[in-house]
Amino acid sequence: MAVKGCMFDFSSTLFHLEDAESWLRAVATDAGLSVGEDEVRLWAGRLLDFGAVPGGPAPRYAGPELTRLWQERDLDVVRHRAAYTGLLRAAGLPWPELIDALYERHMTAPAWQPYPDTREVLDALRRNGVGVVVVSNIGYDLRPIFRHHAMDTYVDAYVLSFEHEIQKPDPRLFEIAYDHLGLRGADVAMIGDDRVADAGAAALGSPVHFVDPLPVTERPDALRALLPHLL
Repeated sequence: MAVKGCMFDFSSTLFHLEDAESWLRAVATDAGLSVGEDEVRLWAGRLLDFGAVPGGPAPRYAGPELTRLWQERDLDVVRHRAAYTGLLRAAGLPWPELIDALYERHMTAPAWQPYPDTREVLDALRRNGVGVVVVSNIGYDLRPIFRHHAMDTYVDAYVLSFEHEIQKPDPRLFEIAYDHLGLRGADVAMIGDDRVADAGAAALGSPVHFVDPLPVTERPDALRALLPHLL
């Protein structure tokens, strides 16, 4: 069924963050550290296990305090930074001087790449008069990333959890997106990768479509495949 508006998740839906090895390697290089590839692979894997990689899996070894911070990380900028820098420390990263730089890098536009079909799909929606709102659980402003990749003109509004202190799947975050679009329920689709957080829109009557959170090189056309359900 054609819709009049679309809500999109950000991370692993429209864009994907660089892999953990590239993230660690880039920051070490910028700091002038000589880190061997074996060390990069070892510590990238350990950071993933500890949930210290933004956009990566949940922590496996964190204690109660860090687990709570991780679960609440997208409610505000303070908890977001505290969660990830705390997990980097808990992982025992041997270069503690890189912790703040690692956190800062993941918020920069060059660290994010759009999926191959992101622009095509957003452009098709724009040309067909379908409004677009980005609805993301995030602890910082995504607008500069969209501007850097020249995709901001496709987005009518951003509903970011840290700006409202509400995280998906709380229906209140989707209702804010509805208000921006001037639409409700079945007229607005939700597209995301998280079967829990993004599925919250279904409680309000929105059709929900999922894509897999794969690297950009492994997911060339998942968004494009959804166009027949949207237009």
